[in-house]
Amino acid sequence: MIEQPAYIIEFLDSIFSYGTFWVYLVLFAACFIENLFPPFPGDSFIIAAGGLVALQRLDLTLTAATILVGGVSSVMLLYYFGAGYGRRYFQEKDYKYFSVKDIELMEVRLLKYGALVLVISRFLVGIRSAVAVAAGVGRYPALNMFFYSTISYFLFTFVLMYLAIQTVENFDIIMQFIDKYNLIVWPMMIIAVSSYILLKYLKFKREGA
Repeated sequence: MIEQPAYIIEFLDSIFSYGTFWVYLVLFAACFIENLFPPFPGDSFIIAAGGLVALQRLDLTLTAATILVGGVSSVMLLYYFGAGYGRRYFQEKDYKYFSVKDIELMEVRLLKYGALVLVISRFLVGIRSAVAVAAGVGRYPALNMFFYSTISYFLFTFVLMYLAIQTVENFDIIMQFIDKYNLIVWPMMIIAVSSYILLKYLKFKREGA
């Protein structure tokens, strides 16, 4: 995982021979696909893009805009997917990455914290897509969804690209940071979900007593 951005830079570098346009197109596709097919390494493409910006191979503004449009587009697609198919569809399918428990948990969080959940959604490893689907299922206002998701993607993209630009020759430092980030966030998410399930179970037991 540590060397992944370096491999991606080599991959993008090979595409430069066909024209810079195609590099931007690949970045757009990578950030678009990431939300639809987790755990596709979209974050690594953002880091690689930051490195190429630092090397003056790509334009900073155009690169950031490409990443934002790609990521937010797929988030809104998931949102409308959730809104269009509705709760019953996901209850019947119970997908691995869009499980009923994930969506219900996100709906509860959206009802309580709304904007905050969406603003930090890009930083929530493993459940970014579930947040978008849950917002659609719960009929969260589409304009608010777009606005707060854009803010979230802007902040996350800024952080990763800044780190990449500042440490263009030391990508291992960035990936070690992401590894530690994942080690902290995942246990927190497991504890949160377990606590929620436990509370629901205890409530059910009390009501049934």
